[in-house]
Amino acid sequence: MTDVRTVGVEEELLLVDARTGDPLALSAAVMSAASREGNGRDGPAAGALESELKCEQVEFATRPVLRMEELAGEIVRWRAEAARHAAGAGGALAALATSPLPVRPSTTSGERYGWVSRQFGLTARELLTCGCHVHVAVASDDEGVGVLDRIRPWLPVLTALSANSPFWQGQDSAYASYRSRVWNRLPSAGPTDLFGSAEHYHRQVRDMIATGVLRDAGMVYFDARLSAAYPTVEIRVADVCLEPGTPVLLAALCRALVETAARDWRAGRPPAGVGVGLLRLAAWRAARSGLDGPLLDPRTMSPAAPETVLDALLDHVRDALDDHGDLDLARDGLTRLLTHGNGARLQRRLLRTTGDLRAMVAECARLTTACAV
Repeated sequence: MTDVRTVGVEEELLLVDARTGDPLALSAAVMSAASREGNGRDGPAAGALESELKCEQVEFATRPVLRMEELAGEIVRWRAEAARHAAGAGGALAALATSPLPVRPSTTSGERYGWVSRQFGLTARELLTCGCHVHVAVASDDEGVGVLDRIRPWLPVLTALSANSPFWQGQDSAYASYRSRVWNRLPSAGPTDLFGSAEHYHRQVRDMIATGVLRDAGMVYFDARLSAAYPTVEIRVADVCLEPGTPVLLAALCRALVETAARDWRAGRPPAGVGVGLLRLAAWRAARSGLDGPLLDPRTMSPAAPETVLDALLDHVRDALDDHGDLDLARDGLTRLLTHGNGARLQRRLLRTTGDLRAMVAECARLTTACAV
């Protein structure tokens, strides 16, 4: 495993009332309890619980690991920690990418979050969304930008398989990932043009910050970017997933995409020249359909069945998955998603069963906690 890239995951999670399903502004209490116990006591590499933009959510970051079994353990560990602290504060934890129930979220205190709220107005005030970000190690910024240029067409597929936000403000949005539609209201969010070089990437980031629209590099919300804090490519298109096995699958696929792209970059194979306009349509289609309707095939940008597109993704990264020992995990995970559905399908199925959004959210909170113990 010495040549395998490390991978880590950040998950944002919703804090809710376990009985009613209403979002609760408990992040300060959760963070206070975690701090008293020595949150991240093994150092930053051990991961940590963190606050986020809204008081109704909390985030954790895993350690960078080599093996997917280690990552699964990290996700279970940190979900359990967050759930325990949420319960101590009188709430529960729900791995939902949006709140199905109506909510007027409150902004976490602090200069940075205050700036975001003032700058982006109603967009920021409404922005209670929970994503899953995957970090994959790269050897240099040059390699990282080579990767970014080559993974662009495949990112919407990751949105489709992770989709877990069909409801918004008490209504069925008709989308599988409405989170991604809300998130893309931000001015720097979404797909990117080809960068070509690390120099051009950094120049574009500097130019964007110089406009004054963004405060710093952390607000460059590309679908995938060079991390400002770590030597990684950060892939940011996924919803947080209800079942903890799905982010492990997602991480395995992201690492394989990065490795495949890096090999193509080193070999001098050019990236696909797909324009941002088509990439936006592919992202919209993935958010709308999830795994229950057509997607745009990354190879042709034409409509195709989700089974066809997931098969294409598996074929594209097969060699890297095999080299990492993740091929069976990826094949089985994709088959399971196609058969049983992603979080969006599960939420809608639970609503049909319970007949009530509150009961559905409470059941998702129970499943999140049950998965994490």
